[in-house]
Amino acid sequence: MEQIEITRLGARGDGIGTGPDGDVFAARTLPGELVHGEIVDGRMGAPKIDRPSGMRVKPVCPHYSRCGGCVVQHASDGFVADWKREIVARALGAHGIEASLRTVATSAPGSRRRAVYGLKRTKSGVQIGFHGRADATIVDAPDCAVLHPDLLSVRGALAELALLGASRKGEVRAGVTVTEGGVDVDIREAKPLEPARITEAVAVVHGHRLARLTWNGEVVAQRRPPVIRLGGVPVQVPPGAFLQATEYGEAALRAGVEEAIGDAGPVVDLFAGCGTFALPLARRVPVRAFEGEQELLDALHAAWRAGDGMRPLTVERRDLFRRPLLPLELKGVAAAVIDPPRAGAEAQMRCLAEARVPLIASVSCNPVTFARDTALLLSSGYRLDWVQVVDQFRWSSHVEVVARLSLA
Repeated sequence: MEQIEITRLGARGDGIGTGPDGDVFAARTLPGELVHGEIVDGRMGAPKIDRPSGMRVKPVCPHYSRCGGCVVQHASDGFVADWKREIVARALGAHGIEASLRTVATSAPGSRRRAVYGLKRTKSGVQIGFHGRADATIVDAPDCAVLHPDLLSVRGALAELALLGASRKGEVRAGVTVTEGGVDVDIREAKPLEPARITEAVAVVHGHRLARLTWNGEVVAQRRPPVIRLGGVPVQVPPGAFLQATEYGEAALRAGVEEAIGDAGPVVDLFAGCGTFALPLARRVPVRAFEGEQELLDALHAAWRAGDGMRPLTVERRDLFRRPLLPLELKGVAAAVIDPPRAGAEAQMRCLAEARVPLIASVSCNPVTFARDTALLLSSGYRLDWVQVVDQFRWSSHVEVVARLSLA
């Protein structure tokens, strides 16, 4: 057994201290705490707290000790907010960038509107839940403190669906999303439904008042349209479509984008998805939206056509990693919104810089690639006006940011 003092928190939420052979990672510990336990390969798997931190609080979720979804529920809200700001500051600092970060916008407990459950058959029934920390075991979490109540209420429906398509060998993934029509359920990696099973699946949809059920990419039944509102514009989302995790988080990111862009137009929206930013912006200025998935573009364009008082909006399917929008194609653009996947968008950022697009609203779910892409823009003559940190994956290590960059 070794005793160490935790000096800092890592980017994934583990406490870090110094052991006999260097850094030691200890889950669910906090800076200033004195802990002891067995160290194996640089990790203290079951640390015992000898001296707790004043920032330690009692976790609100009864499943916290086993579920891997949350990593810092044992820390005070103020500490978590400061830690997430620090993650962004450290990422920027690695490129020599100093920025004044705004107060973190944090989503409330019980507000996560989308999640992916793991489903598995057992000898006695069905397992429904989320993976444990660094573990393939499914942890039952009927009282999850993060999820919207509607997502907890469909566990019975998921159990019935698991009996139709899950096996004891493999795990079925069930994506669930809160919509105005009810919960949308997207089943993946399940056994194909035989004709008799389809009838049973349809009965589950109506019996549990689901909005829609999709099975391995095919719509099995739709009771009501799975509609969400993006900036007040109703959108019927495709199965498994990416959405911001909470309405509050989406609103915080959208407010940042709208502040960054102002009334500048026309705007290009890059990695536009279903229109999280394109649709509200199109109420004020012309928008050109680019996205790699046709289903998302179809949903975006249909919502725009049905909207009232919208400015012109065009959509184009384009893989912006392989074919970034070139400087000549950006001629006359007053502002750009860019919200890439975790890998960032280095090639597209270079094109924006070369085109000298006056304003850029940069949205990211990865502080490391955000910092890299921001450094590229700063070296091309832009200035970083402000950075807003958004915490919509409460108690996790995930961080979102939205920032305004303008030509210096």
